[in-house]
Amino acid sequence: MSASLIDRIAAPRALGPELKVSPLAWGMWRFAGAEIGLAQARIEAAMEAGINLFDTADIYGAGSEGFGAAEALLGEVLRRAPHLRRQMVLATKGGIELGTPYNSSHDYLIAACEISLRRMGVERVELYQIHRPDMLAHPAEIARALETLRDQGKILEAGVSNCTTSQVRALQAHMPFELASIQPEFSALAIEPLSDGTLDQALECSMAVLAWSPLGGGRLGAAEPADARVQQVIEALDAVAEPQGVSRIAVAHAWIMAHPSAPIPLVGSQDPARIRRSGEALTVNMTRVDWYAILTASRGERLP
Repeated sequence: MSASLIDRIAAPRALGPELKVSPLAWGMWRFAGAEIGLAQARIEAAMEAGINLFDTADIYGAGSEGFGAAEALLGEVLRRAPHLRRQMVLATKGGIELGTPYNSSHDYLIAACEISLRRMGVERVELYQIHRPDMLAHPAEIARALETLRDQGKILEAGVSNCTTSQVRALQAHMPFELASIQPEFSALAIEPLSDGTLDQALECSMAVLAWSPLGGGRLGAAEPADARVQQVIEALDAVAEPQGVSRIAVAHAWIMAHPSAPIPLVGSQDPARIRRSGEALTVNMTRVDWYAILTASRGERLP
């Protein structure tokens, strides 16, 4: 019988040489606009689920509440409950400039990071990430900005989001320290990181993988499948979930976490009860047979 992958799924993850983080993280892209008590309840629910890695960005909340809204709300929570900061590994992102749309120039990144710190009321973030590739910024310029921020004690580690493997390699060639993380879209529906070199590069360079949209934009949790492919993946997830009495969402997260690169799903729920239940993913007994069955359902064809 194929052995369970639960030990890999539930293990803490390394984020750079100094930090250990939870195998799940909480993504704060929908955090803005909440009453302060509810906002605090969401953060506390994530901590109750065993999560210590919180991932935000300066652009989060811009659509409804204004640029920086998610960071500002987090800052309000931390001023009200400063003890929560001591339990957090805090990550944010910069490099998106409304109307441009991308700006990873040296001066812009320095200013963006400093403004993010002020919004959140913190002196440092553990992880600062370039949100999206700026094709007009030389990698050496980006590297110099990240080095400056680190030397000033404003960031501990640096990472990138939504970058190709060649873009990561070009930036790393100019970095005076190793990139700690990458953040691709990865789910049982978005499986490209398995074959485009993203996860292989993470293994090669010992980078943490933060997986955004782990439920395929919510499609894997929907009551009605969006199309035949989603239906097939849902059926494969349910085939693992139902005998164990766990949720389909837990299995979808566990499928991501089972890869040897130890990806960290960014839980997106804003419901405190659902956030608490996200820790259920750490209990999923998934075998190689299960994992490959879900992959096969997503591919829509048998593996060679």
